[in-house]
Amino acid sequence: MVGAEVAEALNAPLDVLVVRKLGVPWQPELAVGAIAGGSWVIDYQFISDLRISNRELEEVIERERREMARRQKLYRDDLPAPDLCGRTVVLVDDGLATGSTMIAAARHVRTVGPRKIIVAVPVASSQAFTRLKREVDDYICLAQPEPFFSVGEWYDDFRQVSDREVQEILRHHRSPVATVP
Repeated sequence: MVGAEVAEALNAPLDVLVVRKLGVPWQPELAVGAIAGGSWVIDYQFISDLRISNRELEEVIERERREMARRQKLYRDDLPAPDLCGRTVVLVDDGLATGSTMIAAARHVRTVGPRKIIVAVPVASSQAFTRLKREVDDYICLAQPEPFFSVGEWYDDFRQVSDREVQEILRHHRSPVATVP
């Protein structure tokens, strides 16, 4: 939803890049990495510290790859991904805790040859900023609170956006005459 607001404000096209967090097997919200397309971010030290086996990690990766493919098919509506070669790409998220998912997204986008990658988020941890600044050309963040607890604390409504809502937002922005509801 944040991406749709940014696209509206910039009068820019909106598209989706499906990125999946690689969660700890027994605590899926705790990330050990992320995947976007063929690009990965994996914290091998954290995996070792938690004693996550190779088999457990492979199961998480396979489950997230299947979910990524499902969402990609559902959200793209059989349309090809836009050609980003030579273009300025603005990657938007609702916020960054570790930055792993955005790093995976930036690495994936970098493989298609954009002119510039800009990340825009309302809130992020300083850790995420430090990790991300090596991966992108520019970074816009409205708040970097110290201490940082979670992205969700910065929202009145931080519920999951449903597949149906994502599809509706994307269809609205793909229509020849987009109007603000």
